[in-house]
Order: sequence, then C-alpha cells, then structure tokens
Amino acid sequence: MPPLSNLATRDVETLVHPYVDLAKFRDRGPLIIERAQGITVYDTDGRPYIEGMAGLWCTALGYGNEELVEAAAAQMRKLSFAHLFTGKSHDPAIELAERLKEIAPVPISKVFFCNSGSEANDTQVKLIWYLNNALGRPRKKKIISRIKAYHGVTVAAASLTGLPGNHGDFDLPLPGFLHTSCPQHYRFALEDESEEQFAARLAAELDALIVKEGPDTVAAFIAEPVMGAGGVIVPPKTYFEKIMAVCARHDVFMIDDEVICGFGRLGTMFGCERLGFRPNSISIAKAMSSAYLPIAAVMIPESMYQALLTESRKVGVFGHGFTYGGHPVAAAVALKSIEILARDRIVEKAAERTPQFQKRLSALNGHPLVGETRGLGLIGGIELVADKGSKRSFAARHQVGARAVAFAEAEGLIVRAVGGDVLTLCPPLIISAAEIDDLFDRLASALDHTLDWVTRERLAQA
Repeated sequence: MPPLSNLATRDVETLVHPYVDLAKFRDRGPLIIERAQGITVYDTDGRPYIEGMAGLWCTALGYGNEELVEAAAAQMRKLSFAHLFTGKSHDPAIELAERLKEIAPVPISKVFFCNSGSEANDTQVKLIWYLNNALGRPRKKKIISRIKAYHGVTVAAASLTGLPGNHGDFDLPLPGFLHTSCPQHYRFALEDESEEQFAARLAAELDALIVKEGPDTVAAFIAEPVMGAGGVIVPPKTYFEKIMAVCARHDVFMIDDEVICGFGRLGTMFGCERLGFRPNSISIAKAMSSAYLPIAAVMIPESMYQALLTESRKVGVFGHGFTYGGHPVAAAVALKSIEILARDRIVEKAAERTPQFQKRLSALNGHPLVGETRGLGLIGGIELVADKGSKRSFAARHQVGARAVAFAEAEGLIVRAVGGDVLTLCPPLIISAAEIDDLFDRLASALDHTLDWVTRERLAQA
C-alpha cells in the first residue's frame, strides 16, 4: 500500500470519519475531493469521478450551481445570521415555510426548522410525546419503525433506525422504540408469496405487534417511502395502503421520513405521492437545499400544532429548538433550490429519465454477482450474492461490497455499499441521458472486476 500523502496523513491524525472501519482507515486514508461541477467531483490529483450517490443522497441539482451560490452570498451580505428563538424571525424562514406549505402533499399547518434529517426525526419523536401528553394519553408513547430502516444517528433517531451497526455498543435502541418487519420481498417473502400477499402479511404483523403492546401505548409508525441506507428497498405493491389502514384502526400517527425521497427523487415532489399514501407529518432535509447548506424541517399538521399550543399554555414555553434552525442563509438557498426545481421542471425531467435509468439498472440482473436490482425513480440498489439460485450472501468478512466500491472508484465512479453487500445509486437529478449510460458502463466494468477478484479468491465458496 503506497504511503499516505501529507494531506491524507493530516486527515487521519485530525478527523473521526463516520461509517468507516476506523482502524483499517488509518492505513488506507481518505479519498479527498477538491472541487466539483455538475455531476462530477475531482480529487486532489485532478481525477474526475461521476458522483453516483449525489454526495449522500442529497445534491439533487448537482455541483457548482451559481444561482444557489449567489443566493447564499446575497443573503449573507444582507443578514448573515438570525435565530427563531423567543419570537424573533426573518424573511427567508417565513417565505420558505410558506412555500413548503404550498407544495406539501398533505395539509400542513406549520413548519419547524432544524439542521439535519436526524434532528428532524428526533423532533418528530418529541412532538409525538408532546402531542399525547396534551391529549391526556401519557401511556401512548411507543414508536414503531422497521428492520433495516434508517432515520438518523442522534439518540432517538438511531433508536428508530433498524440497522445493527447503528445500535451495537451504543446501548441502543432506547426502550419504547419497536421494529416491525422489513418490506423486502427478495429476502423476506415466503416461497411463491406475491407482493400483495407479502404486503398483507406485513400489515398483519404490524397489527399483531400493536395489539400485543397495547394500542393505548403505541403512538406512531415511521417509514421512508423507499428505504435508502437499508439497501434501496422498494415496498411491495399495496404495502402502504395496508399499513395505513392498520395505523388508522389503532389511532397510530403516521410519520413520513422524506429525507431521501423528497424533492423529486422518485419522480414526484414527495415519495408519498409516488407510493400513494397520506401521512400525518413529514420529515424533510437533504435535497431541500440541494445540500449546499444544512437545513431540515418537520411539516406539522394542525392537530399537532394545537397540541403544541395546549402544552405551551400549560408549561409556559415550547422548550425545543436549535440555534441554527431556519438559518437565513440556508433558508435562502433552500428557497432558490425549490424555485429551480419548479422553474426548470427538474422533477418532471428526472421522471423522464427514469425508464432509461431503471432499464440499465435492471439489465445488471444478468450479471453473475447480482442477486437482485431494485429501484424507483432515480434511485437504485444492486444486491451482490455468492449464489444467485439460493440467494446466499457472501460472508461479511470478505467485504465484497466494499471491494466493488473500490473497483468503481478506479473506474471513476462513486457509489456506496450498505449492509448485505448492496451497492446504492442516487445520482443528481440533473443527470443527462448520456451520463446515465456512462455511469452504468463504469459500474458494469467495476462489477466485472469484482467478479474476477471473487473468482480468483474463491470467495463464493467460503
């Protein structure tokens, strides 16, 4: 292994990186990105890479958008910082909240601003508890998520998350956070079970869990329209229709985590529109500002707002908020991002690119390493397996997904591997037809290199 550059050495000695084996990372060092434009990022040697993950599912409008840069600069010159505490406010936050209410897929009363999807989902938990206290239901506090769900890494959000790596040795999940079945047909459906039958079984399992725990103790159910970090899991047909019926039957509040799916990723402004369900509240982040600045929000229905009023009268204050929630510069950039999405028909154009993207994705099913591809809109997952017939996974110690990511980087493509050797794709929404083909050509080559390595090392037999 070549020695680390000076910049890489400085990185290793100063930073703690998320989602990496910190011990192995000390020897390997980082891939340092220096600049970017469009869908392409460049490392410190000037080498270009297609950013096949839009950063972390977030740079919807790509890199170097001058309108977003100018929106930030103009707002910074005018009002570089202002907060929303103790009755203070400012134009960008007010205007952004108004715009979000206009485009919301369900009736929304108010908007609460924060800085990340984790903070948004943490806030959802607190507001659900607040709501049920206001309604005189102090026992109705449990929240149900799903196995393989990802809702963030703060203490409550990580408890909602259904991935072992986010729980192990962090003493999570906290009590009162439950997880029901994962809606992945490929892995969890019974033999000859159709998607609709699988969905019905999952709904019955959720119903049984609520009954077992006691409907008077279960407050909410939270779900991503398409599960992202869990492996790009697209729910089976009729899933949300059946799940929403269970929630309604037991008066369980439905939280829609749109942190990845919101703002056009599935070909509609919000993922719930694409999948045909109507949640009670919504968490948004990431593409709201095309990730140019951190901003997130909870979209709150009138029933919840009334509960906030009730508790504020009792307590004397709504004791929740973040210093940078609704930051004027971030809000200005988010406003401009939403304006560009509408003006340039970005969501509609992304939907028009979807058939090509999904066709190229589906074609990878023929590769010897690929057990299943799945996706919706401009998001995709490729699950690598040791044996296609039995769906047998590779032994975790082989880290086949991580090696495939490295081969992709060698081809000038950035993708990500998540649990179970699933490669994920989530390119900027502005990607062109030619760039989609280029992305998949590079990915196919990386998979071929991965197959050669797997064959040479006889990893499929281990």
